[in-house]
Amino acid sequence: MQNTNFNRKTIVTLLLAGSFIAILNQTLMITAIPPIMEEMGITANTGQWLTTVFMLVSGIMIPVTAFLLERFSTRQLFITAMSVFSIGTLVAGVAPDFPILLVGRVIQSVGAGVMLPLMQTVFLMIFPVHKRGAAMGLIGLVISFAPAIGPALSGWVTEHYSWRTLFYIILPIAIIDIVIAFFALKNVTELTKPKLDILSVILSSFGFGGLLYGFTSAGNNGWLAGITLLSLTIGAVTLLLFILRQLKLKHPMLEFRVFTYSIFPMAVAIGMITFMGLIGVETLIPLYMQNMREFTAFEAGLALLPGALITGFMSPITGRIFDRFGARKLVMVGLTIITVSSFAFIRLDTSTSLAYLTIMYSIRMFGLSMVMMPIATAGLNQLPKRLIPHGTAMDNTMRQIAASVGTAILVTVMTTSEESAANREIANPDIYGANVAFIVVAALSLAGLIISYFVKDNRLSEEEVERRDRERMREKGY
Repeated sequence: MQNTNFNRKTIVTLLLAGSFIAILNQTLMITAIPPIMEEMGITANTGQWLTTVFMLVSGIMIPVTAFLLERFSTRQLFITAMSVFSIGTLVAGVAPDFPILLVGRVIQSVGAGVMLPLMQTVFLMIFPVHKRGAAMGLIGLVISFAPAIGPALSGWVTEHYSWRTLFYIILPIAIIDIVIAFFALKNVTELTKPKLDILSVILSSFGFGGLLYGFTSAGNNGWLAGITLLSLTIGAVTLLLFILRQLKLKHPMLEFRVFTYSIFPMAVAIGMITFMGLIGVETLIPLYMQNMREFTAFEAGLALLPGALITGFMSPITGRIFDRFGARKLVMVGLTIITVSSFAFIRLDTSTSLAYLTIMYSIRMFGLSMVMMPIATAGLNQLPKRLIPHGTAMDNTMRQIAASVGTAILVTVMTTSEESAANREIANPDIYGANVAFIVVAALSLAGLIISYFVKDNRLSEEEVERRDRERMREKGY
């Protein structure tokens, strides 16, 4: 039963704090990997698993969240997810060797994978349609700011203290969040108590997990490596079986019919392109700065920080603009800024300054703040309340896959272009490779801009959305 007696500010604060530290953990390990390699005697490829496994397990958990949101109360789900995350943080902080550290990261990501779709679903439930833009703007602040601050915070901490301090900083915040939630959090989602379809969970895990691992493996080992091809094949086949099963079930674990609602497919496509660019550029800039120009990890993190601050500042503002004027114009302007600023990165050389990188990245992030959450909100606003958990899970799963695909494609483009440039004796082949990768980012941004022209501002009231949904259900005989 949905509870209407809740303190909206308390719920918003708790969910934002929990999601912030969960998302922050995705990128927190990036600049901490070198000291961990040194302490635990592992290779860079092995160390990369600390980031890869977090994305992989989170990506598997997100589709399951739609089921969990209908089965358990907001309070139960939040406290359980944060408790699991806290246990993983403690295990990682005290880990005596690499396998235990990796186990800690896996446990962390089980909890973290639930947090973002939980937060989005709850926000869409507790805010009326005309205020959802501002509410989702707060989520945009977390999504954009947390991953961007991760490398800078990690670089500073590992330069002055042990990498373990990263986990000790996060653990108290997580515990305080759990204690407050225990006393203050109420249920706001509609519980339908669906039965768990075990086969759907297995197919979902192998499908989404296989694709995520395959694309990540392509970035590390190449597209034609045996493990890459095997993972992508298993992922694609089981995902197809998972989709076919969901379309047959009366109460599917993840409802793929959300794609039949007007704007939603285009909103997901633009969200994927934007997120692919976000994670891709956050990967390419530190690689260029540290490996090709010998900047420190802290300087690389510092170059990304102003952009993160701008996005954090702008997200709530663009949310309010969305509530007044809709998504179309906002998204088109944002994607234009993203595309133009992406082309500014295609001519990097040995003298490109830290100031230039910082300013152009900040402009790009300014554009991104106009796109990320407004387009997601526009798509989700088309859905009736019963489908919102499925819509948020679908949107987040697609973005997670896009991040893996994007990183894999860009790393592959960069390395193959570098090899080609070296064979043709082009000066600084590594920087040439980075420039070609940025051309791909710019082309993807342009594709997103073209799609945005087809997005219409169907600003329906909540009552109209529910009325149309009842008509659709009657037509289908439900």
